[in-house]
Amino acid sequence: MCGKKFELKIDNVRFVGHPTLLQHPPIIQVSKTDPSPQREMPTMILFNVVFALRANADPSVINCMHNLSRRIAIALQHEERRCQYLTQEATLMLTVQEEITTMTENGSPQSPFRQILPKCKLARDLKEAYDSLCTTGVVRLHINKWLEVSFCLPHKIHRIGGTYIPPEALERSLKAIRPYHALLLLDDEKVLLSQLPLDCSPAMVRLIKTCSAVKNLQQLAQDADLALLQIFQIAAHLVYWGKAIIIFPLCENNVYMLSPHANICLYSKLAEQFSQQFSGHDLPSMLAKFSLPVSLAEFRNPLETPAQEAQLIQMVVWMLQHRLLIQLHTYVCLLVPPCEDEPGLRDEEPPLAARVGGRSLSTPSALSFGSPTSSDDMTLTSPSMDNSSAELLPGGDSPLSKRMTETLLASLSEHERQVILNIPAAQNPEDLRMFARLLHYFRGHHHLEEIMYNENMRRSQLKTLFDKFRSVLVVTNHEDPIISIFQSPME
Repeated sequence: MCGKKFELKIDNVRFVGHPTLLQHPPIIQVSKTDPSPQREMPTMILFNVVFALRANADPSVINCMHNLSRRIAIALQHEERRCQYLTQEATLMLTVQEEITTMTENGSPQSPFRQILPKCKLARDLKEAYDSLCTTGVVRLHINKWLEVSFCLPHKIHRIGGTYIPPEALERSLKAIRPYHALLLLDDEKVLLSQLPLDCSPAMVRLIKTCSAVKNLQQLAQDADLALLQIFQIAAHLVYWGKAIIIFPLCENNVYMLSPHANICLYSKLAEQFSQQFSGHDLPSMLAKFSLPVSLAEFRNPLETPAQEAQLIQMVVWMLQHRLLIQLHTYVCLLVPPCEDEPGLRDEEPPLAARVGGRSLSTPSALSFGSPTSSDDMTLTSPSMDNSSAELLPGGDSPLSKRMTETLLASLSEHERQVILNIPAAQNPEDLRMFARLLHYFRGHHHLEEIMYNENMRRSQLKTLFDKFRSVLVVTNHEDPIISIFQSPME
């Protein structure tokens, strides 16, 4: 059983741990602080740090507790081999236990736990770990004032209302991060840097100092002089530990609205913090401006000074940090009116998502994001390209172009093709070719910014195309499911 997960259920209690074998070296070295000429052979063979949970605890919680038990066990095993720290602490606990037992027999009952805590450093560490799990979910221990043990319980940090986010869902969202996303730190830069361990990666320090809400991850990698993959890894680490969230870079086209989970009480702690940080402004009035979806361009007053405008942006960043706002993205679905002779979808025809879902949507790693503060024509361009990638395709009148368009439209039914070809904009070969090329995005799963990035197109180009084919396209606005779990309010 040593070195493996230990799990035992008794009635309504489930015990979880990681039994660890103590393999002492054959030659026991003399400690510099030990006055005796030679230490005795320790009698402890193995140990186990056990957590008692409810029997119906979620499997993900059980796995996390086993992970923490294993980390503490590895640190204790190291210190035991180095200086017999565990043996000394265990002996101290047993000595206090015997003293308390003797006093209890004499008629003065006392709690062994209360007597052990002031005398035993290991007991205080274990109590601190328990208290941290129950409150913040973040455990930071220094075993024997030497080895650091860090642990994060995601169930305590990532929650929506009173429901925790499963670690599996969190992991899926972290894997779906794209270069056009941005990292928003939830703490002040100095506070976050002070919380890092002394031996932390210099790359993390560089990223934290370079991070900005208006920079996407691609720009962040360039400014910090780090590989994009390393930026992804550090960003995922900060998000997992609740020190940052994933957002879309702030720009004028971003549309925000009040989160359904936001605390809108007039005299809440958040309202007091907001008033202290932004004097002359109150949080309820600011949140009222986002009762309906509003873009940053509409939120900003063009008559205000640059300093006032910068303060408004800082207010938006503050509300995003405290999960009071959610961002809405534009999604497009192809919805062709049914044929009058066939009012219902034929049974033999699969839905559009199944017919056009085979094309890979891999993200080009070489693309870079344009100016995040630009307006309608915010561009997602490749460093080696000045124009839209549509110009790389053959001319609209060439036979090759016609064959390519026909191939892209082959996934549609005959009725859907006829309806699309009858649209006036379809008479323009370039518009029809662009529509056919983007057809696989019209499933309601890819928002406007993702299409801009993947296809290297401007926002104005896409919106113009949507307007031309509005008779068969339905435009909706809702959250991006990839980052929506990061926008849940903190308790």
